[in-house]
Amino acid sequence: MEFAAYVQDGRAGLAATDGSRPFHGLSLEDPRSPGDLLTLLQQGGDALAQAGRLLLDAGAPIRLEDVILHPPIRNPGKIICIGLNYADHSAESGFKQPEYPAVFARFASSLVGHQAAIVRPSVSEQLDYEGEVVAVIGKAGRAIERAAALDHVAGYSLFNDASVRDYQFKSQQWTVGKNFDGTGAFGPVFVTAEGLPSGCKGLRLKTRLNGMVVQDASLDDLVFDVATLVSLLSVPFALEPGDIIVTGTPAGVGLARTPPLWMKPGDVCEVEVQGIGTLRNPIIDEGSAPAFQP
Repeated sequence: MEFAAYVQDGRAGLAATDGSRPFHGLSLEDPRSPGDLLTLLQQGGDALAQAGRLLLDAGAPIRLEDVILHPPIRNPGKIICIGLNYADHSAESGFKQPEYPAVFARFASSLVGHQAAIVRPSVSEQLDYEGEVVAVIGKAGRAIERAAALDHVAGYSLFNDASVRDYQFKSQQWTVGKNFDGTGAFGPVFVTAEGLPSGCKGLRLKTRLNGMVVQDASLDDLVFDVATLVSLLSVPFALEPGDIIVTGTPAGVGLARTPPLWMKPGDVCEVEVQGIGTLRNPIIDEGSAPAFQP
C-alpha cells in the first residue's frame, strides 16, 4: 500500500493506492477521514491497512500531479540521519569508515515535499545533493534486537539530504549545514514495508541532477543496514511511531568531484528507488519562494 499526504484547494488530505487502483483520498476535514499518516502509525495494529481500504472505497480519485504533495509525515518526532554509511562515500569524503554509525539530527523546519523547491541559502553556493532511503518507524521499542528490528519498520520513503557544505564543516558537528530551511526533501509517498523486499535489500538508489546520474548504488552496500540501524539507535533512546531514519548516501556527491558540482537555481534533482518512486525537486535561491512550513 502507498500513502500520499497532499493539499488540494487549500485542504490537507491523505490518499492511498494498492497498486491496482489509482490513488483515492479524503480531506482530513472530512468526518470519514482516518487521519494523517502519523496518526495511523501511532494507532498501530492494522490501522494502515484499514485506512487504505477506507480511502480506496470512500475517497475521491486523486491525481498526484494535480495536488501539492507534503512530506509523508510533516512533523516526525525524530529525524535521525546517518552519515558515512556507504564505504565508497566515506572514502570519497576523506573519512575513515566508522565502526559505529555517524548519527546526526535534522529538524522538521528543514523539510519540503515532492516537487517543492530546495532552497539554496543566500550565505552559500555550496549546496550539495545526497539521495537516501528513509525507514519509517511504525512500532515503538527500546533496545530492539536486530532479529526483530524490521518488525518495527512500517515502511519506506525517499530523502534528499541537501547539505550546505561550508556550513557543515564549520565545526566538528554537522548539524548547522544539514538544517538550513527548505533543504530536506522527503517523499514523494510512503510505501508500506510488505510491498518491498525485506529491509529494501536488492533495491537500487539513483540520484540525477538535470537528468545526469550522479549517484547509483545498491541498498545492499549499506555498511549498517536498516535492521542494524534500528537496533543500534534504539539503545540510547526509544524509537516511536513516526520517527524516521534517513539511512545514508552513496558515493558521487558534488563535494567529492573536481571541480565540485553544486546545485544551483534552475537545476532539478531527482532521487529514485524502484518500488518507492522518484522524489523530484527544483532548486531556487533563498527569497524566490517560501519554504515548507511544518
